[in-house]
Amino acid sequence: MSPRFGFGPSDGADGEEEQNPNNSENSGQPQFPGMDELMSQFQSFGFNPGALFSQLGAALGNPAAAGSGSLVPLETIREIGRTYIAAGPQLPVGSVDLAQCTEALDIANTWLDSVTIFPALTRSPSTAWSRKEWLDSSAAGWQKLVEPLAQGMASALTSIVEQGQESGDFEEGVAGAGTPGLAALLPILRSFMGALFASQLGNSVGALATSVTGANDVAIPLFTSFDTLAEDGSIVPIGNYQARLIPQNLIGWGEGLELPEEEIRIFLALREAAAARLFSHTPWLAQYIYEAVAAYSSGIRVDIQTIQEQAESAMNSGELDINNPQSIQIAINQGIFTPEQSPKQEAALARLEIALALIEGWIDHVTTQAGAGKLPSFSALNETLRRRRATSAPTQQLFSTLFGLQVSPRKFRECSQFWSEVNELISIEGRDGRWEDPALLPSVDDIADAKKFLDSTTVPDDLSGLL
Repeated sequence: MSPRFGFGPSDGADGEEEQNPNNSENSGQPQFPGMDELMSQFQSFGFNPGALFSQLGAALGNPAAAGSGSLVPLETIREIGRTYIAAGPQLPVGSVDLAQCTEALDIANTWLDSVTIFPALTRSPSTAWSRKEWLDSSAAGWQKLVEPLAQGMASALTSIVEQGQESGDFEEGVAGAGTPGLAALLPILRSFMGALFASQLGNSVGALATSVTGANDVAIPLFTSFDTLAEDGSIVPIGNYQARLIPQNLIGWGEGLELPEEEIRIFLALREAAAARLFSHTPWLAQYIYEAVAAYSSGIRVDIQTIQEQAESAMNSGELDINNPQSIQIAINQGIFTPEQSPKQEAALARLEIALALIEGWIDHVTTQAGAGKLPSFSALNETLRRRRATSAPTQQLFSTLFGLQVSPRKFRECSQFWSEVNELISIEGRDGRWEDPALLPSVDDIADAKKFLDSTTVPDDLSGLL
């Protein structure tokens, strides 16, 4: 992947000694431009540098700028997401919706009881959510997921500024009285990055809110509500993964299918209830995903020279118009800050990719076991789901924008087949027992041969042959 706007992996991400940024012989590390040159570039782009930094400080001030609180403001995510969904129709959840969703989830849980060892959760009094309720409830989970990435971007930006100061390229006051000193610039840069991610995430989650059919439809554990200590002293997240459907989006999902509404509702309830069971009974899973994102984010660096070259190219081509905020937002949403990947980051993305695919594949497999022989339209509904997931899956688009990660529909199918083979080889109990610990799950290379994987990871009952 080519770098976008100068973000790339840290050269020292794999433990190698960092090269001296002040070494003129180091052609791979462009020198940080002097403050005069940097301010001249801002002016050539049409910015008033002093006014720019003053406005950033005033407009983007948040707790992070003062060194406390989350870098990505939660309320910004919610407000932008609410604005997005407010642009379309919003239907309230009525008593009929609630009754229909409760019935569908009850049927789904009854069918799932015989195909998984994960028990049903205590039913929530509210089995139906509006779009806004899903947005407001999931925003904190999205914030936590993206926070490491924003921190990585912000740290890379501030690091390059600090290196410039140490080398003498960044001198206090050289840009004129209107520009703040370095001490004021750094928190503004961090605040800017946090606001940038909050804006992007707010729009993305707002878009998701108009299409997800259930609380856990994105197949990511988002609703961790509090933490507890395990016996070994580690922190274990306890999730609030109640199964809930979103009636307004159920209607949209079923438009044009000419299939019974009740069957559509039960089909989607099966997926929702299966995801809720899995997430509730694998408390390590949310932290595992967050740690993969953090590992990826820790290797981000900033290449000032590439920022300049690609910014100029984008403006010359019309892709980016600094006088048009909408153009800037579109560029951001299209992945303009997507980093290039180092080997360490690629390994983190591989862990994240297989985790997401195994989750989706398990849900596919279990819902097929539960519903294929009971729901007359199951095959047609399942094919519709796969077709839509291949062309316009909103979660896929979000991960592609943030990380350059695209989990192919084929990978989902391979993981579904993997779980089916594991079920046939060792039983439902053995299949679901694989979720006890991440060490028991397969890698990308393992899913092609379930028998070989099980043989290599299963401890035999009789260990005498090993003595």
